Amino acid sequence: MKAYTVPPTPPSVVAQIAGLPDLSMDEIKALWRRLFGNDNPTPNRQFLERRIAYRLQEIEFRKVDRNLVDRNKRRIEAILETGKARKLDRDIRLMPGTVLTREYQGVEHRVTAAQNGQYEFEGRRYPSLSMIAREITGTRWSGPLFFGVKAPAKPKSSKKQGGRR
Repeated sequence: MKAYTVPPTPPSVVAQIAGLPDLSMDEIKALWRRLFGNDNPTPNRQFLERRIAYRLQEIEFRKVDRNLVDRNKRRIEAILETGKARKLDRDIRLMPGTVLTREYQGVEHRVTAAQNGQYEFEGRRYPSLSMIAREITGTRWSGPLFFGVKAPAKPKSSKKQGGRR
């Protein structure tokens, strides 16, 4: 399973943040108004530079992972609808075009993530990775687990908790 890596900060954002100390206070105030839509709340330059730097990154990285935003919106809607948060988020959505490979019994299988959460395997579309895993193995499998998108659950400890000894 691959570790999640944080995307690097784009050079344009780094350059903007690095250039903040070179701006005049009037330029800082104008930039604040442009980014936040109101007058700056304090004359403290260090505070303004830090908040502006944070806001510049916030704006840039909001564009990076639209799937995460969509998944969080669905989770929020589910919480509002049911009043409960699910313990495990089983809503794994891959970016369209992502290719998953898995070798099973000496044969390499390739699955491509398509639009709308569907997957392509051997020229056909499937609504879930689990259906593809079943097609490959002939038995029921967790598709995300089979393709390594999700880590296996940790085995439960055999120690008994509490009680008399």
